[in-house]
Amino acid sequence: MTDSRPTTEATSAVARSIGHAQGRHVAMPLGGIGTGNLAIGADGGLRQWQLHNIGNHRGDLPYSFFAVRIAQWEPPFDAVRVLQAPPADPAATRTPMVSDDEVPQWQRDLLADSDGVQGTTFTGTYPFGRVDYHDEELPVRISLEAFTPMVPLDIERSSLPTAMFTFTITNTDVTPVHGWLGGAVQNAVGGDGTLAPDGVRAPGYGGNTNRIRRRDGWTDLILENHTLAPEDPGAGQMVLTADAPYTSALPQWTHPRQFLDFLRARHPFGAQDWAHLPPTVADPQPSGTWAASGASPVGSTWNGGLAAQFSVEPGQSVTVRFALTWHFPNRYMNFIQFGGIRPEWGPTRFWLGNHYTTVYADAEAVAARVRSDWAELEADSRAWTTMLRGTALASDAVEHLAAQAAIVRSPTFFRTADGHFFGFEGVQGASTTMWGGSVGGSCPLNCTHVYNYAQGIARLFPQIERDMRECEFDVMQAPEGFVPHRVISPTYLPQLWDRMIGGPEEPALDGMLGTVLKTYREVRGGAGQEWLDRYWPNVERLVEYVAAKWDAGGTGMLHGIQPSTHDIDLAGLNPFMGTLWLAALRAGEELAVLVGRVDVARRWRGWFEQGSVAYDAALFNGEYYVQVLEDGDPRVFQWESGCLSDQLIGQWWAHLLGLGHILPAEHVRTALRSVVRHNLRTGFTDFVNGYRVFADGDETGLLMCTWPSGGRPEVPTRYCDEVWTGSEGQLAAHLIMEGLTTEADAVLRGLHGRYDGRRRNPYNQVECGDHYVRALSGWSVLDAVTGHRWDATTGTLALDAPPVGGSWPVLTDEGWGDLREDDGGYELRCLGGELVVAALVLGGERIDEGLRLGAGQVRQVRRVGR
Repeated sequence: MTDSRPTTEATSAVARSIGHAQGRHVAMPLGGIGTGNLAIGADGGLRQWQLHNIGNHRGDLPYSFFAVRIAQWEPPFDAVRVLQAPPADPAATRTPMVSDDEVPQWQRDLLADSDGVQGTTFTGTYPFGRVDYHDEELPVRISLEAFTPMVPLDIERSSLPTAMFTFTITNTDVTPVHGWLGGAVQNAVGGDGTLAPDGVRAPGYGGNTNRIRRRDGWTDLILENHTLAPEDPGAGQMVLTADAPYTSALPQWTHPRQFLDFLRARHPFGAQDWAHLPPTVADPQPSGTWAASGASPVGSTWNGGLAAQFSVEPGQSVTVRFALTWHFPNRYMNFIQFGGIRPEWGPTRFWLGNHYTTVYADAEAVAARVRSDWAELEADSRAWTTMLRGTALASDAVEHLAAQAAIVRSPTFFRTADGHFFGFEGVQGASTTMWGGSVGGSCPLNCTHVYNYAQGIARLFPQIERDMRECEFDVMQAPEGFVPHRVISPTYLPQLWDRMIGGPEEPALDGMLGTVLKTYREVRGGAGQEWLDRYWPNVERLVEYVAAKWDAGGTGMLHGIQPSTHDIDLAGLNPFMGTLWLAALRAGEELAVLVGRVDVARRWRGWFEQGSVAYDAALFNGEYYVQVLEDGDPRVFQWESGCLSDQLIGQWWAHLLGLGHILPAEHVRTALRSVVRHNLRTGFTDFVNGYRVFADGDETGLLMCTWPSGGRPEVPTRYCDEVWTGSEGQLAAHLIMEGLTTEADAVLRGLHGRYDGRRRNPYNQVECGDHYVRALSGWSVLDAVTGHRWDATTGTLALDAPPVGGSWPVLTDEGWGDLREDDGGYELRCLGGELVVAALVLGGERIDEGLRLGAGQVRQVRRVGR
């Protein structure tokens, strides 16, 4: 990324491509919100199978792959290729704390035993990933586009348990080509999602059956296990469906060589060969009478495969579509909750269920939806990525902005049968193995202090964040007013009001302050007055609790032990907690005004003004804001004279909420410049880090804390030597909002450079787990670059003016689209939902008012009074 904010005429962003040899860490997730997922690599391989209601970044489903057979009559040619590029030596791709480069051993064996393609190129703007296959020996050019529907604001269509694949075969020769595109998948019904099957063998397998059904030109391979009890954790159904009119099937096999031999044995069929066959027959070939499999032996399963026949004239192309759908309804509490052992729970495995399985009866129903609505689902999803690439945002910014949604649709999040949303901090993996294992969600659940950084969810799917606020107030908040930073699920169980929690031990103060800020964000984002009226008493009780506990002396500043997101207790006067407090007071003041509590608004405004002056006087050292410990404060895990990268996190929040500066603007800018100067490091070869390594070699990354003038404590603040992408996104956005774009670009170049697919996955930012929620701070970079602020309480949409010929994305709580500069004027376009804007403000000037656009409508905006 070279510029965060364009200053000249805009050009459209170009999706970045990377070859398989360079993009070893690319693994783009495929799956909906709360459904589980799999991923496709830059090499074309399928991996990271996580369908069974538990996160497992190394999850594997052997013998699930795509292959093709290409044939010509004259001159004679016949070849079969596995549609995957050669793997690399594992030692050559190893990176600390990540596993996205891992190629399952069975894929390595398959490619050693059978021909794969010579190479691949991956091009992606989430949720679309394109793989171009390269093989000079083939008379065709083959490409794949994989996606799962993702439409902003539309949770239902963004929660489909499916992965959709469109292959395009182009004849580059002078003679006709025919062939078969094969899709293979293992019947995983009964598996537990934690132990990788050894070929077709795994605990839980046995009694698996595969059957065929044809309808409307599609062929379904239906994977089941009727021997399982309905409540079995592994019970469910999978479907692989293909849309080619002449599709043969091999519903039962155990080794991929058998499926490849099946492709080689096909001969071209015409309509007459299929005319009188019943829809359950797998193949019209006389030697292929398979219609369904018998039940698999105990401890093993069957693989199944479809072979879609095609023919292509010279210079022409043909497309073949496959879709995989799944349905696993039995989510249980299969994670260790914080708060210690509860003997009173006994051996109960609490059933949580999945919301998506209440919408669809089985995977066949999902497949029917995909078949009937494919064009619409693809078009509406593509409208989002096309709009992003057409804006004035830089290419890297578009790629990483679009990838934010992958976190929300990873196993980090789930939605229970009753419709409520929950989230871990991330998915356990290579960064958590040493303490928490590599399977399951990390650090459950709804961790308030980590979610303080997440801005993308509230913009893309505001219903999710609104539901989490309701959980904080209806379930988590104690009668005294405090809010523990984790929720116990099921939520009818006792909450963490009277026991040590963990990460940190006591209820996190920054999480509580974040609850106030996020409540105001949700109100500005469209939660509505009735919603605010309902939860205002909770907000008031929370703020008053914080003031009484941490500022009993009425100084306007917080004192004493302050549990934080660093998994330790901060202490004394410090800007991290202090700026969050100041921002929360301002947000609380605005909420008080909205509910007519002028008395409360005045009181909290007074606390804010007192605290702002006091914090600045006590902590600003002329270069940045430091920590000042008071009598009796602990000295371990503090930073004192150090320069903390997140020292102004509350000011970042205040800008995002339109609250203005909470500390003197020049001091803020000086401190931000100092953070970049002291904490942004290039080159980690000689850097000693006693914690987790998230940047190494010659990479650039933002250290959590440094001591430019010395004075590093003997036991410094935890994680001070780590590099967190969530902090980098927060800082970069704040820098841009303060006009410090050169410094912001340096931070973003470092972040994007580390996650470019070569050594880390652009679709998986890692901290305490994969797909880590703190990384959703990256969305605020968009708000910073574009000046986008939506306030549903007044219907005001504010943006910076787009550059000449360029556009900015637009998102409200009801619709989305873009605003484009057009020959000195502006054009507002609605691409989804409905854009209802009472006042449009560009660059601080009120431009237009009373706008209402439905999907597909365009409006030339005018200056008010003209």
